[in-house]
Amino acid sequence: MTTATTGPTPRPSGTGSVRRVRSEPVSRTVQRRRPDGTVLGEMTLPSEIFGIEPNAAVLHQVVTAQLAAARSGTQSTRTRSEVKGGGAKPYKQKGTGRARQGSTRSPQWAGGGVALGPKPRSYHQRTPKKMIRLALCSALSDRAAGGRVAVVNAWGIDEPRTKQAVEALQALQINGKALVVLDPDDIDAAYSFRNLPEVHIIAASELNAYDVLRHDWVVFTDATLPGGPGPEAFAEADAAVPAKPAVAEPEAGVEEPVAEAPAKPRAARARRPAKKAAAPAAADAADEDTAAEDEAEVDEAEVDAADADEGEEQ
Repeated sequence: MTTATTGPTPRPSGTGSVRRVRSEPVSRTVQRRRPDGTVLGEMTLPSEIFGIEPNAAVLHQVVTAQLAAARSGTQSTRTRSEVKGGGAKPYKQKGTGRARQGSTRSPQWAGGGVALGPKPRSYHQRTPKKMIRLALCSALSDRAAGGRVAVVNAWGIDEPRTKQAVEALQALQINGKALVVLDPDDIDAAYSFRNLPEVHIIAASELNAYDVLRHDWVVFTDATLPGGPGPEAFAEADAAVPAKPAVAEPEAGVEEPVAEAPAKPRAARARRPAKKAAAPAAADAADEDTAAEDEAEVDEAEVDAADADEGEEQ
């Protein structure tokens, strides 16, 4: 006869939860360029930030928490105690044949309160800092694996000009949505990029996984690259690389000579078909008839004038 044992079943030795072993970080390189497209050389991205295997589960949890925290949570409905009116009993308790009612502001009445409706609340989810950092590194590693990370030494924009920002993105061959990570001192660059609908600017201290995933490209400078050596490490090497010759812009009020296009030879016109011989003859006959009528009118006018003169003499 067997007896039933109480309590949890002991776990065999050597068994437990299996932890997934992730691959080692991969070393990736990227070209450093100037805003005009001049290649300054290649640099190795920090492998612990741009070379890890993306963790999709952590990305989902962190992005969900970020979107939930962005909700205002101001929705509100009135309960039966908050709706005005309904203090008197609508009709007597018995004898009407209807269901008993105590107030016209009950949830089953039109114009009554809402049962279990939403109230103002906070949707904030507490997320550990290590998970937030892992999600950001996973998003950056995904963009780096697809070759969607660009590094610029410095923007060099002295005054806000959207045209200069557009030319820089074209020289860097950045198409689609771009996330430009700027330093707090890059105020003119921020004013230049903010007018572009496909570009989103963000401070280096506010970089997050959600914004990285929303954009196709992530553009850093030497000062904003996470884990980078900084702009001082490349100062001497950058000075040795010659800059592209600047294209001279035409002076104000001076018009550039425009090359005249060669004159095109005129195509030979097709000759019209000869008119019928009867047409000119008919036209001449009509002219002769008109001239004869004019002469007859002149003769009649002269005769009338002569008769008038004779009448005055008599």
